[in-house]
Amino acid sequence: MRLKMRHFLVFAQLFLLLAPALALARLVNLPDFSALVEQVSPAVVNISTTRRNPVEKLPHDLKIPEDAGPLGDLLRRFLEQAPGMIPPDVLPDAESLGSGFIISPDGYIVTNSHVVDDAREIIVRLSDRREFKARLVGTDDRTDVSLLKIDADHLPTVRIGRSADLKVGEWVLAIGSPFGFEHSATAGIVSAKRRSLPNENYVPFIQTDVAINPGNSGGPLFNLDGEVVGINSQIYSQTGGYMGLSFAIPIDTAMSVVRQLREKGRVSRGWLGVYIQEVTRELADSFGMKQPRGALVAQVMKASPAQKAGLRVGDIIIEYNGEPILHSAELPPLVGATPVGSRARLTVLRNGKRLELAVRIEELPAEPKQAAATQGAPDKPAASSLLGMELAPLPAERARALGVEHGVLVTAVTGEPARHAGIEAGDVIVMLANRPVKGVEDLRHHLGRLPSGQAVALLVQRESGPVFLALRKP
Repeated sequence: MRLKMRHFLVFAQLFLLLAPALALARLVNLPDFSALVEQVSPAVVNISTTRRNPVEKLPHDLKIPEDAGPLGDLLRRFLEQAPGMIPPDVLPDAESLGSGFIISPDGYIVTNSHVVDDAREIIVRLSDRREFKARLVGTDDRTDVSLLKIDADHLPTVRIGRSADLKVGEWVLAIGSPFGFEHSATAGIVSAKRRSLPNENYVPFIQTDVAINPGNSGGPLFNLDGEVVGINSQIYSQTGGYMGLSFAIPIDTAMSVVRQLREKGRVSRGWLGVYIQEVTRELADSFGMKQPRGALVAQVMKASPAQKAGLRVGDIIIEYNGEPILHSAELPPLVGATPVGSRARLTVLRNGKRLELAVRIEELPAEPKQAAATQGAPDKPAASSLLGMELAPLPAERARALGVEHGVLVTAVTGEPARHAGIEAGDVIVMLANRPVKGVEDLRHHLGRLPSGQAVALLVQRESGPVFLALRKP
């Protein structure tokens, strides 16, 4: 009797523990993806590529210095005995795997650029195990989107949705080939929208918690209606595997690229011609803003649409064609998606006042080459100390290398408040509170007119580019 009572108490405790979970499961009504997977899987493809191994041979004209010593003699003898070094057929070709999806019955396929970069051969494998050699129609490295073509007809296709209609918290489904396991389905929710990643200025990424791993790249991201809303592109991981942070290219962005690749084999983008940065809380305070927002203009390129429209360094772009700009990273995708030759409306804050500017968008030029600049050594006798930094007149050679007309060179950072502001040795201070700085005494004069305790915007020029910093006068 005692044993039965003990069993009864155990079952009662289990029921009390499980009852809330069972009730929650009934209330949540989690989606069943089985029908969706069956519907969309035939249009998802596996992509395998073969690349030539980049290390094939040493150059025939490689010269070893005469004074290289015993190591130089050894290298010379080695090159004399093996002039070709490594024949191309000795090293095996490199292989990679990815995913993609069919967008037209006649064989156009979308994938990531990094899946097919430098490929000697691209093989597309369908869900029915048919294989085709694919031709690269075009690629766009800035968005990581490529368009392929296979010679086939009457192929199953995906339905294209609208990533703009996605909501954070919405269920999404990914199908791809993680680690080569073809047609693997994983599901999750949209974690965030319009994410900006380093070196990805023209893609407002969709962040999800869908399990994405190597091999998923280029595969589709579906909503519950079976429409493609994104292309799985990147993961954030410290191990190389899934950690709950996955990023997809919005399908609205991708299909704009695909249309241009299909029509003309290349992509043209809108160009404004400014260097921008985020408005921090300290910078917002220095500009008299109630809260940080917008894109702070750190440099206006010569002969650019921005210069022609009257945009100035220190302006804060808070709207683009009526679209609010909360973070600076939101501006480049909007400009890039603007048709070349069309007019755009900019709303800017300048010296605390709201202004409207009209700009005619031009085509984004090729990436400019960064000229190498050597840092000139300042003259020690001319140095001066101010607010925790050692300052010196800007040498003409240094000014030419950085492309500035005036400024003050920071030779060392010795204390506060310069260190707290993020000022570094080698910085050139070119503007303070929207006033040009032409020398050390000019800078001292501008600072002397500022109230104590107030943050002021300081524009410095670095070899990496211009940047605004918030300096607080003690």
